[in-house]
Amino acid sequence: MTPKTDEGLAPERRRRVPGWQSRDILRAGVLLTGLWFLLKLFWFAHPLILTVFLGVLFGLAVEGGVDRLQRFRVPRGVGAAAIVLAFFALLFGLGAWMAPTLREQGRELRTRLPQAIDKVEEWVNERRQGMFALILGGAEVAETTGGTAGARADTVAQPTQAPAPGAGRQDTAVAAAAQQPDGPLSDRLGRQVSGVARYLFPFLSSTLAVFAGIILIVFLAIYIAAEPDVYHGGLMHLFPHHARKRAGEVLSAMATVLRRWLVTQLIAMITIGTITTGVLLALDVKAAFALGALAGLLEFVPTIGPILSAIPAIAMAFLDSPDKALAVALAYGAIQFIENHLLIPLLMKGGVNIPPALTVVSQALMAMLFGFLGLMVAVPLLAAIMVPVKMLYVEGVVGDDMAVLEEEEEEAKEAPAGAA
Repeated sequence: MTPKTDEGLAPERRRRVPGWQSRDILRAGVLLTGLWFLLKLFWFAHPLILTVFLGVLFGLAVEGGVDRLQRFRVPRGVGAAAIVLAFFALLFGLGAWMAPTLREQGRELRTRLPQAIDKVEEWVNERRQGMFALILGGAEVAETTGGTAGARADTVAQPTQAPAPGAGRQDTAVAAAAQQPDGPLSDRLGRQVSGVARYLFPFLSSTLAVFAGIILIVFLAIYIAAEPDVYHGGLMHLFPHHARKRAGEVLSAMATVLRRWLVTQLIAMITIGTITTGVLLALDVKAAFALGALAGLLEFVPTIGPILSAIPAIAMAFLDSPDKALAVALAYGAIQFIENHLLIPLLMKGGVNIPPALTVVSQALMAMLFGFLGLMVAVPLLAAIMVPVKMLYVEGVVGDDMAVLEEEEEEAKEAPAGAA
């Protein structure tokens, strides 16, 4: 018998020669080069890309209101513009009403907060010999501090010796800088916060950039809410015909998740800001309105925002007494407990459930890479990414049943009982 060869077979049925051919290497090189250019472009234009994502996020929220107005025969374009203008009018109205109080209390907050931080440091230093010694090693720290202070006093008491002829100016400057005290805690925190602010808020150095970003978000929200089918249909053309149905389901689920997340956060911001202001007024904490507004604004950043808003409130309460600071800390803890176990589950009923650990990791990573804008979009971006991962990979590739929304889980639980 003569051995079979591939000469008489069609080209698509011939056996593939193992190894990389020239066209395979060329194709891989083109793909890697294109991917590298895309990553460079994203890194260069990430402020614009993240701003566009915020515009899409707000546009999806506005779309829900436009759908309701359309039932009353209001044109979508008019409805979208009316909702956005009404939102900004409400913000400006509240701002004009609260501006004098917020301006005065904001000035007081900037003035008194360093004093509060210094008082906290003094209170902790006075109790290093007591209970805090077990935690902070107070006795050893106190002895070390005392010995260092005595050494500094002896050094100051000694006459200043002239530097050696061969000593350089750089060594002298380093030695002088080493002898300088670190300063109070408020000054050290101020220097660190200013350094972090320059990293997290580089866009605040340009008022024009901030204004342009807000205008871009506003127009994107209006356009997307007015004609969502245009952009949805455009995205569908990027997928082959056999995959368009599944792609449409994924995009619709992503839009639902993002809309519910944003509406939930806006309601939570108003609720938490109002409750926090009332609690601080009841506890007679200075700058209660400014601290409440800060708590409401930082509520947009889950997990990290509430912690950042509690620190200045506790410090301001410490100006009066440690007992009031403890009461404020307990009040903030109670507010967050009520929010996490009652308010958010009620508002997010039927929404997506994001693991807290994954939320914190994504926020830290996005803040390190992209600053404050990355921190703002970390959670909604994570929620949007989890939808295709569950629907396309966990369900499509792995084969496990995975409900994207909580209402789907409830329907799945009720289905066997109803069938029975």
